Amino acid sequence: MTFKVDFKVRDYECDLQGIVNNSVYFNYLEHARHEFLSAQGVDFAKLAKDKINLVVIRSEMDYKHSLLPGDEFYVAVEPQRVSRLKFAFKQMVVRKCDDKVMLNALVIGTSVNEKGRPFLPAQIDQLFKPAP
Repeated sequence: MTFKVDFKVRDYECDLQGIVNNSVYFNYLEHARHEFLSAQGVDFAKLAKDKINLVVIRSEMDYKHSLLPGDEFYVAVEPQRVSRLKFAFKQMVVRKCDDKVMLNALVIGTSVNEKGRPFLPAQIDQLFKPAP
């Protein structure tokens, strides 16, 4: 299942070179993951209130091309299972005008309980396909 969130580059997201600053892509990716979870009925704030915290434990990003001010693009999110306690989001940033892939990412996470111990609650567990 691939989920998509639309964006448009804002001028202040660009650096002196006139391109989207590399750190801004983390924000795009995180927002898309949160929108994915919300669309699946997962309330991020309620999880935190219940002392269940979703955490990123690894991020890999391959920058292919640079987004420019005003570019319209989307972030695709594909959930994947890594192991019994780890899940991943395979993500792509794609410029809409030419369907050019601007960035490929893999973000790996888990959830931890109030003692900081990894576990996957049922509502998170069911979102991710089993590891091959």
